[in-house]
Amino acid sequence: MRAWRILVPIFLICATAMAFESRLPFKTVFKGEPQFNRLVSLAKENDWKSLAIGERTAAVGQALTGTRYKSYTLEIDNRVESPSVNFNGLDCWTFFETSLAFARMLNEPEENWTPENFLHYIEIDRYRGGVCTGEYLSRLHYLEDWLYDNNRRGLVEDLTTKLGGTSVPHAAHEMTSGWRHYRYLAANKSLLGPLAQMESDVSRRPLYQIPKNRVAKIEGKLQSGDIIGIVSHDGRLFSTSHVGLALRTSDGVLHFMHASAPHNYGRVLVDSRLSAYLHTYRSDSGIMVARPLK
Repeated sequence: MRAWRILVPIFLICATAMAFESRLPFKTVFKGEPQFNRLVSLAKENDWKSLAIGERTAAVGQALTGTRYKSYTLEIDNRVESPSVNFNGLDCWTFFETSLAFARMLNEPEENWTPENFLHYIEIDRYRGGVCTGEYLSRLHYLEDWLYDNNRRGLVEDLTTKLGGTSVPHAAHEMTSGWRHYRYLAANKSLLGPLAQMESDVSRRPLYQIPKNRVAKIEGKLQSGDIIGIVSHDGRLFSTSHVGLALRTSDGVLHFMHASAPHNYGRVLVDSRLSAYLHTYRSDSGIMVARPLK
């Protein structure tokens, strides 16, 4: 029903959004309504709607700081895939996409700032072509695949190569290797073959990164709300491993804002300067940068 909207510019998508219709019980797909309502109140009080989309996304992200880290919140059923959110617990991916979806929703009149409409914007962002078919593999499971799809549709601009990114040997195989951790895959082993094909398709595309020793030089070109994907290497191949948002504070420093795993901080926080953060882990090799567009 919504497929036509993915072919039009983002400003038309925002202007013509329709309420999301869940294939699962609403209490399954939407958790943390008090947190959502708090964000709506903050948006009204601080006129977030007047901000540019990147600044708006960063404002939502800052308001989510302190939210606990929780993995696998999208694994909500054995069969039916559906857009969902859990404001009570976020991982690195759901943190950035929740911030971005909420920011985009604010383009709507205030009466449309509803849980149902928020999930509509999650659907646009999270699923291949902007449409959840109800099938698990309609979801964009790899960050590099998400960037390819969202950039192609004009929802974000991939700035990686423009900022000096170079191609690196690439492999996407985390899900087939660790399929037992994913509820849908454990319940439907017939998905493993199509999943492996999807991973192969993703792996065949070039992966570009801005090496971490060059990030300090390009930090001045980054903006609050830019999506920062972390690229890591295992000594042989490179893959995406983490993601967060850029945040430029009043002192001019560009920080990395992200949902940090339990073995670190276990919550959403504004971390150190981005270029410094990248040197925390030896396996982190560089970044990808995507800029949200209206």
